[in-house]
Amino acid sequence: MDIRYSTHAGDYPSYDTATLRARYLVEGMFQPDQIRMTYCHDDRMVLAGLCPVSRPLVPEGGKMFGGLGFFDRREAGVFAIEGRGTVTAGGRVYELAPGDCVYLGMGSGEVSFASLDPASPAKFYLVSVPAHRALPSRLIRRADARLLELGSVKDANRRQLRQYLHPDVIETCQLCMGLTELQEGSVWNTYPCHTHERRMEAYLYFGLGADGRVFHCMGRPDETRHLVVANEQAVISPSWSVHMGAGTRNYAFIWAMAGENQEFTDMDMVAPQDLR
Repeated sequence: MDIRYSTHAGDYPSYDTATLRARYLVEGMFQPDQIRMTYCHDDRMVLAGLCPVSRPLVPEGGKMFGGLGFFDRREAGVFAIEGRGTVTAGGRVYELAPGDCVYLGMGSGEVSFASLDPASPAKFYLVSVPAHRALPSRLIRRADARLLELGSVKDANRRQLRQYLHPDVIETCQLCMGLTELQEGSVWNTYPCHTHERRMEAYLYFGLGADGRVFHCMGRPDETRHLVVANEQAVISPSWSVHMGAGTRNYAFIWAMAGENQEFTDMDMVAPQDLR
């Protein structure tokens, strides 16, 4: 498990490129027959990539989880981003195609992940946060998510945002997740940008191809930095940081956040003229 500690907004301006990447970029998430897990002390969020090929994979608890099982005091959202696979939890088997998501409530017990076709293995992206009450697990198909059409071709940010783990779709304890896909010819994932001091956020970028990149902007609005992000890499965005980015082509990303307020419009907008 990779552990990422919280960082102060006053410290990051002194970070060089290597330090920025070490603090906020998550690489190498999807490796055959492995669970690659990152524990963020911001909101106690866990990001994990699971790629079962020859055997099922089972996330385990341990010291970082108070000696408990992984799902004893946690909830999670799991997306299939490539291939078809199954998630088995609580005696039920959920079959996921790319773009599907399953919510796993606190108390799900042992959960296993498997691919339906080892020749075309599934890639699962899991985000987990602490939970204080148990809610029913549920499969949310791509077609069941709440669809929002955003942006414009003129502004190069025409995109479809699908809300999966959101109060308008399903009740969770505190986790919110969704999928945003940019249309061909659009590259900006959000603009103007915003912050939300009440919660951090994490992003998994994919659909870029081997040579595509996203320039992910972060930092305080008056002193921004950027990360160059490749396909299937994730970014940890602290609560004090803006988050916006532009790609070398259109792409998709899964966003995840947790906090007391699950209203999607709970954000502080930043005017373009105030960015530095």
